[in-house]
Amino acid sequence: MSETLELLASAPFWVAVLRIATPLILGTLGVLLCERAGVLNLGIEGIMVAGAFAGWVAVYQGASLWAGVGVAALTGAAFGLLHAALTVSLGLSQHVSGLGITLLATSLASYAYRVSFPKVDSPPTIQPFAPLAGWPIPVLNAQTALTVLALLLVPLVAWLLMRTPLGLAWRMVGENPAAAEGQGLNVAALRYGAVMAGSALMGVAGAFLTLSAFNAFYFNMVNGRGWVCVALVVFASWRPGKALLGALLFAFFDALQLRLQQTGGGAFGLELPYQLYLMLPYAMAIVALVLVARRAAYPQALMKPYRKGER
Repeated sequence: MSETLELLASAPFWVAVLRIATPLILGTLGVLLCERAGVLNLGIEGIMVAGAFAGWVAVYQGASLWAGVGVAALTGAAFGLLHAALTVSLGLSQHVSGLGITLLATSLASYAYRVSFPKVDSPPTIQPFAPLAGWPIPVLNAQTALTVLALLLVPLVAWLLMRTPLGLAWRMVGENPAAAEGQGLNVAALRYGAVMAGSALMGVAGAFLTLSAFNAFYFNMVNGRGWVCVALVVFASWRPGKALLGALLFAFFDALQLRLQQTGGGAFGLELPYQLYLMLPYAMAIVALVLVARRAAYPQALMKPYRKGER
């Protein structure tokens, strides 16, 4: 028991939790913006891959780190524009379009990597964001600027959605687009904007992996984080504050399973196959979803195409 408490009280453990949570926070906020406006974006997995590659290759070609973040955001926004065109303008299935975006973005990133580095056995590296220093909270001293950005975006997105006319308009087109149109709002333009903004955040979530967590681009580095973000939005009941809590909770169990693998479960007196430790964060995510999904108040127009003039 003392070893367990020592593990949970150690600063390196919580540093790992916050680092693991960062791309989840950014990606979950991105999904939340899309879904608040009534559009499901299952393209997040591919958008994160494309953002990770685009940001990394921009920095590798000589751009600054923040310029790489901007490139990743623009890449995400471009795929968001495509998804919005298919689902908002053409009214196609949001499920099918999102999965198509994931396949397209992942394949394009893979193709671009092979073309850019045809004779490279291991990925070239860059100089990533350096950890910050001088913070009064020790855990933040080991984090990079992108983690601080992700944390700041949570109250910013909450304020945007709940306290601004734009946020009210986004929520309105996600709940009752006919009523929004009756108030003179352009439903299609608002949904386009929300999907592109949310997809830009997804691209930045991917860029965190190559520009901060690691220093190179690897295939499969996103590793299902996009799907986790989709689940976390449901867990959070489409609220930014609860989205932060969900991301930290998942990251806690992910960091815990990594530490348990290193210690062989000794911290808890358990000797189990490592596959069970790998299952831990996903099993806990499923349990959390089962507990809260039935009470979740989802946007009423989510996944419902809307054409101007319809009632």
